[in-house]
Amino acid sequence: MKYSLSVNGANRTVDVAPDTPLLWVLRDNLELTGTKFGCGIGQCGACTVHLNGVPTRACMTPVSTVGRMKVTTIEGLAPAAGKLHPLQQAWTELDVAQCGYCQPGQLMTAAALLRDNPKPTDEDIDGALAGNICRCGTYTRIRQGIKRAAELTAGGKEAAR
Repeated sequence: MKYSLSVNGANRTVDVAPDTPLLWVLRDNLELTGTKFGCGIGQCGACTVHLNGVPTRACMTPVSTVGRMKVTTIEGLAPAAGKLHPLQQAWTELDVAQCGYCQPGQLMTAAALLRDNPKPTDEDIDGALAGNICRCGTYTRIRQGIKRAAELTAGGKEAAR
């Protein structure tokens, strides 16, 4: 069945079964491989994307339910070509990632947090990212990265690529 999707600001058409998880549509059909497969049951957060700005587990979201919602993946997080999102800048500055596998999901969840709460406390961060698992245990650095991104956002600074 054909589906028209708005992904990272571009209209894309895919021909897939209605129950195909959005994760596999993004990775296999649209070649957007930044979104990762982790557990396949929506518990680890590696596959987190935004649907109309809401962090959503792509591994558990059938493409048939997406409709006209705007899909944003890690590839679409940056505000413009040649720019980094403040979270991406902070992650780079602070060397947040260790293996990096979970980081796209961490970043997508953190982006929604900062959009809704520009000055999150440790408790806010821990609560928002509670469902995102980091096998390497870089939670302290993730929290520092989110706080740094909040500072960058407040200062209006963005990094050039």
